[in-house]
Amino acid sequence: MTNHYIDFKNADVILVMGANPAENHPVSMKWILKAKEERGAKLIVIDPRFTKTASKADLYFPIRSGTDIAFLGGFIKYIIDNELYFKDYVIHYTDASFLVDPEFKLPDDLDGVFSGFNEITRTYDKATWKFQLDENGVPKKDPTLQDPHCVFQLLKRHFARYTIDMVSEITGADKEKIEAAYKIMGETGKPNKVLTVLYAMGWTQHTIGAQIVRAVSIVQLLLGNVGMAGGGINALRGESNVQGACDNGLLFHILTGYNPAPSASDVDLKTYIEKYTPQTNEPKSTNWLSNRPKYIISYLKALYGDHATSENDYCYEYLPKREDGESLTWLELFDKMYEGKFKGFFAWGQNPACSTSNANKVRKALAKLDWMVAVNLWDNETASFWRGPEMNPEEIKTEVFFLPCASSVEKEGSITNSGRWLQWRYEAVKPPGECLPDADIINELYFRIKKLYETEGGVFPEPIIHLTWEYGKKNQEGKIEHMNPHLIAKEMNGYFVTDILEHPLDGKSYQKGQQIPNFLYLMDDGSTACGNWLYCGSYTEEGNMMARRGQEDPTGLGMYPNWAWCWPLNRRILYNRASVDPEGKPWDPKRAVIKWDEAQSKWIGDVPDGSAPPLAKEGGKLPFILKPLGVGAIFGPGMVDGPFPTHYEPPESPLTKHPFYSKVFYNPVIKIFCTPEDLLAACGDEKYPYIGSTYRVTEHWQTGLMTRTTDWLRELEPQNFVELSVELAEELGIKSGDKVIVSSCRGKIWAIAIVTPRIKPLKVMGKTVHFVGLPWHYGWRWPEDGRGGDNANLLTPSVGDANTLCPSTKVFMVNIEKI
Repeated sequence: MTNHYIDFKNADVILVMGANPAENHPVSMKWILKAKEERGAKLIVIDPRFTKTASKADLYFPIRSGTDIAFLGGFIKYIIDNELYFKDYVIHYTDASFLVDPEFKLPDDLDGVFSGFNEITRTYDKATWKFQLDENGVPKKDPTLQDPHCVFQLLKRHFARYTIDMVSEITGADKEKIEAAYKIMGETGKPNKVLTVLYAMGWTQHTIGAQIVRAVSIVQLLLGNVGMAGGGINALRGESNVQGACDNGLLFHILTGYNPAPSASDVDLKTYIEKYTPQTNEPKSTNWLSNRPKYIISYLKALYGDHATSENDYCYEYLPKREDGESLTWLELFDKMYEGKFKGFFAWGQNPACSTSNANKVRKALAKLDWMVAVNLWDNETASFWRGPEMNPEEIKTEVFFLPCASSVEKEGSITNSGRWLQWRYEAVKPPGECLPDADIINELYFRIKKLYETEGGVFPEPIIHLTWEYGKKNQEGKIEHMNPHLIAKEMNGYFVTDILEHPLDGKSYQKGQQIPNFLYLMDDGSTACGNWLYCGSYTEEGNMMARRGQEDPTGLGMYPNWAWCWPLNRRILYNRASVDPEGKPWDPKRAVIKWDEAQSKWIGDVPDGSAPPLAKEGGKLPFILKPLGVGAIFGPGMVDGPFPTHYEPPESPLTKHPFYSKVFYNPVIKIFCTPEDLLAACGDEKYPYIGSTYRVTEHWQTGLMTRTTDWLRELEPQNFVELSVELAEELGIKSGDKVIVSSCRGKIWAIAIVTPRIKPLKVMGKTVHFVGLPWHYGWRWPEDGRGGDNANLLTPSVGDANTLCPSTKVFMVNIEKI
């Protein structure tokens, strides 16, 4: 999230797509309503269902699930055709003027694919996806935006087909309402008007999910809304600490602070640094990630302390490394498990037997393990998969160990919310019985594994036995009895490993063991240790900054700089230097995030994205400091499926042909799994004629383990249900309260029908298309008699986004039959 929840109050227009904040992120809805009440902000909600969020909208209309790029692409065309873009912002702060290789071709040139597509491997050779360079290695530019090879003109040509009529045909949305939305949002391409965009899993859980977000990023760059108060691109996280989990290396391909995880060919630290440290010839670029050596070496020092020296590459060889090209996303993990390639599995704070697409495949995959450890608050469908539906315990070899853990209110520590704010939480009550905080469970495992290595040896014991583990008081045997979260947080912040007589940043001296003030002080010579460079500054010599509760708001914009702490450097709005013109003057003085004080030669307001002067001043820098070229990227060659977003149909679709192309139908580079469980319905298959989608309700949480076990919440939403339109219900002879079977080519579940006018059939490419929706909170384990039904993910496919492989659970084809 570039901004934060409170900042929503500063918006003039709020677009909610792929999200339902009133029911799923109610705290954020408070600030949306505040914008409407105090600023007269317009709320636009676009969703296949009329939700509680939609009930507060100034403009609502439904679209066909999976057609978001068609809608956003039409808006990009509308912005360009009507010259609504913020021209000064676009020219100075984006790559719109950059010239692209003349050999680069668009899908309109090649019937649905970009240049470089290999039909056999279903991958792209990106040789033409690059900029033309001058003699200094800097991209050539056309500030007039007229050169046919500049990004702006290519973007204009790419979306030329996305007329309002065609957008309406593809999405099923009303033409007048589409144009009304475009008009309202298009008014924000001015210095004194701002649009904010809020999304959640309704955008990311598609085979084109990452490109949907790319599309809205292009919109916000064209309108000049990135870096602005009340603007930005804002993902509403599904749990209070999803952001924190990602920040700290939860995903397979990243270490903490989003440093890349090494692969096998990254044979030593020098190779790693050369490969992953971005280079640039652009003199106005800060290129912040050129500091990668400081961050990775400080990380290794945090892991291995005195064992990590310059002579041994700071123990870089200890880091696990994937095979080159090996991907270990969630879907791929369970595919490998299904193929018998895993012996063991830790299901830690999760319930994949319900939460994962194609849950039947997942449950069968679990049966092929030798052992599984489930760490959770309650028994669940994953821990007890072996005694679930269609399972014969006598035929299952998997040995299951269950470790009961503490809930979030039974332990102390930090959470990082959607807006990147780290907030410290205290232990409210002690965990019951033998339940332990997660850190204490990890501690017990660590010391037992370490002892086995020390006593029995092993192939490669050093990565375990050389770990630093100074997180609490030790007993006589040298074992920590209880993990102290403050000590963990201090290591995440970082500390000086040696005495520093004169730091090159400020000339001051620092003592060994002293907490590092912020990541500007990190070094690449082994003198600093830091568990996560982004969190450096969160727990300093001044104390636990995450525990701060100051309510001062000097700007009046709701940034509250002394409440908790926000990464990076307590910066509340990312890319805030784009909120000023090249002279450092705010585009919108009434909502100034920062401004350049000429007299003091420094920035005032939020923590700026780098201390360099504004662009037009001597020594000035471009605002997008994490991009090597210093500007916002409209052209995205880093994407695997194309540098511009393109509408592709979902793999399961009610249509039989693509609206534009004959060569492709769905995203041509998505991964297709090939086990007997990985079935996909044929496009337009009459056996499964209705679009299905999953979503959440307020009364239940994720797969329901914390709510299905709670009597009063289960009473509010006792059983699995399916929502369908009045028109479809009449066609099928179904009434509210009827028990029905919902089926896909992968499985079936029963559900209670809710017939509602909140869902409407849509006319798509001349065809009436029906939509049905199911929550994904249920499972056979709770209630214990199974009367709640089973999970909707028994219906969803094992396909995911081309870039992230985030499972695609928002579009799949189903049938409904009355029992």
